[in-house]
Amino acid sequence: MTTLFLAWQDPKESRAWYPIGRLDADASKGLFRFRYVRGAQRAQREAGMTPLISFPDIKKRYESTELFPLFKNRILSPDREEFEDYLRELDLTPDKADPLEILALSEGRRQTDTLEVFPKINVSENGAFRCRFFLHGWRHVCEPSQERINTLMPGEELRVALEMNNPATGLAVQVQTGDYQMVGWTPRYLVLDLARAIGESFKNIRAAVVKVNPSPAPSQQRVLIEMTGSWPKRYEPMSDEDLADISA
Repeated sequence: MTTLFLAWQDPKESRAWYPIGRLDADASKGLFRFRYVRGAQRAQREAGMTPLISFPDIKKRYESTELFPLFKNRILSPDREEFEDYLRELDLTPDKADPLEILALSEGRRQTDTLEVFPKINVSENGAFRCRFFLHGWRHVCEPSQERINTLMPGEELRVALEMNNPATGLAVQVQTGDYQMVGWTPRYLVLDLARAIGESFKNIRAAVVKVNPSPAPSQQRVLIEMTGSWPKRYEPMSDEDLADISA
């Protein structure tokens, strides 16, 4: 079973992000389930979010034998001429173009709404994890750092560091080059769990460049990174209250 979460951004002044829903899917069995999570209730209270047209009842569990249109429409059609280039930017090949993996890597962004998709991070029995993501916020770093991004190479090792006073998010996790040049940040959905892992044992976390997509690739898909590490025993990542089932 693959799990993806859906996040919503307040389009008004706060611009705050809220996790609002959870998709559980087993494509091989034609099983797709969507339900809202507690973050949706917080988004309603704090930012006036209304239920999505595709899922109008915030307390209902939705089931389908195929991927819901709200998610399917966030994936480039295989019929498009640029589909292979699109997969190449995600480091995928047509024979491994699983729609759920595409969504997890691309974040399912569209210019017509303020929704975003992110994956549930799974761990092995010994607490090890592996995940891939695109570098965030690189357009907001200084010019020398942006120039350094252009020289990144596949396989190049990177560092991560906690940032306690980020002006936009408070707590954040920086991504740095081997010579400590800050080039951007990890996605927000990783921050709390990475902070725990870094606090327990900084040496457990490793990151490396998978590939760099130069322009005209979308700017939000410039640098693909793979991160590996481990959490403490019996630690369950992504167990924040906002991600819990509303009925739990």
